Amino acid sequence: MADRSDMARAVDGPDSGTEADTIGGVVLAAGKGTRFEGGNKLLADVEGTPIVRRAAETLYRSSVDDIVAVVGHEADRVAAVLADLDLSVRSNENYAAGQSASVRTGVDAARDADWDATVFMLGDMPFVRPLTVDTLRTVYVTGDGSIVAPTYEGQRGNPVLFGRQHYDALSTVSGDRGGRELIENHENTVFVDVDDPGVTRDIDSKTDLEWATE
Repeated sequence: MADRSDMARAVDGPDSGTEADTIGGVVLAAGKGTRFEGGNKLLADVEGTPIVRRAAETLYRSSVDDIVAVVGHEADRVAAVLADLDLSVRSNENYAAGQSASVRTGVDAARDADWDATVFMLGDMPFVRPLTVDTLRTVYVTGDGSIVAPTYEGQRGNPVLFGRQHYDALSTVSGDRGGRELIENHENTVFVDVDDPGVTRDIDSKTDLEWATE
C-alpha cells in the first residue's frame, strides 16, 4: 500500500472496533451504469482520471489497511485502469443482479482477509476526500458505533463503514439497495457530519458528469 499514516485512536466501546483492528476498503465497480449513455461511466474521465480510479485513489490515500476492487461489467477494462495501484481485484460474475451482489463479493473478500471492518466505496463517486474515510475509521474505533456513515448538510452519503458483526446481514441483501436498510435501521449506526460534499456526489448520467466537470 501507499504510505498511510497511523491515526490516533481512542479506547474501545461496545460493539465497535479497537486500536489494533484491521480495516479494509472495497471499491464497488461492477455495475453496468445503465443511466449513463455512451459508454461505461466508471471509465469516463474527471479531470483526466477515470471515475473509478479516483474512487479507488480515495481509499488508497486514506488509512485503510488493504483494498479490494469488485469488478463485473467490462471487468478487464475497469481492472486495467486500477492495475498500478496496490490493491486486489475480485470478479462479480452476477453483477447484473444489482449492487447487492457486489457487496456480497466484497464481504467474501473481507472474510478471506480477516478484516475487522470494511469501508464500502461506490466506484462512481470520484470526489470523496481521503480524510472522510479516516474520519469513519476514527469514529468506529472510538466505540461510537459499528456502522458509520457520513452526512453532508443533512444528507446521508457514502462511503459507509461496517464492522465484521454485520457481514452476515450484508451477505443477505438483494437488489440495488446494498446495505441501505441496515444503515437506516440498525441501532448501532452512527451518522457523522463531514465537511465533504463529495459524499453525496455520484455520477449516474452524462448530465451529472457535465455538471461535475464544469
